[in-house]
Amino acid sequence: MTTTTHVLIVEDDLAVREMLTEYLSTHGYQVSQAESGEAMRAQLARGVPDAVLLDVNLPGEDGLNLARYLRERHKQLGIIMVTAAGDVVDRVVGLEMGADDYIAKPFDPRELRARLKSVLRRCEERAAQSSSQAGEARRRVPVGRCQLDLDAHQLLGPDGAEISLTSMEFDLLKTFTQHPNQVLNRDQLLTLSRNRDWEPFDRSIDIRIARLRRKIEPQPERPQIIKTVRGAGYMFVPDAG
Repeated sequence: MTTTTHVLIVEDDLAVREMLTEYLSTHGYQVSQAESGEAMRAQLARGVPDAVLLDVNLPGEDGLNLARYLRERHKQLGIIMVTAAGDVVDRVVGLEMGADDYIAKPFDPRELRARLKSVLRRCEERAAQSSSQAGEARRRVPVGRCQLDLDAHQLLGPDGAEISLTSMEFDLLKTFTQHPNQVLNRDQLLTLSRNRDWEPFDRSIDIRIARLRRKIEPQPERPQIIKTVRGAGYMFVPDAG
């Protein structure tokens, strides 16, 4: 993270916005604020940030719809959803909309900063690798009928069209391709994909895998490419599909 890292806080509670702005600013971030979806779009028109802290419960257009809006238009952007304590549904839907991570209120600002650093690191690595490999031969790995472009950090469908992936989804899929026909449990997946900020029993990794299945499996309800090995973990079968 550098002093030019720009974070946009989308939160309708002024006190929370001001607290987060002061905290992150003291740690070297450039911080912008928005209290609604309309204000968020106005901020984006001035410049796209590196990451967005996006509250779910906003007046008017809620954070879940805004997460989808952001992911469709800014694929490299880091998105962290801020949800109500214990509201699992919002967390699941937020991840489904393409968020990279989430944190529940009330939260310790230090935990938020740790998660923010993790998301930014993954986004920066992805952007740097894509830039350094521009114009060079691409390394592509078969994933069923799709192709995972390791240099461009893209998933290409059977027709060659790009299938949108979040940074966490790419990291997981890359890890699977590096360990074909090998059973990996949650803890191994987190370690190998360098996402140790997640807990090994955090069900969010299962949500990511469910999303990946919908993108790569001909029949997601009967997965053959990323198989579940009951009581053990998951196994990637590269020639399936």
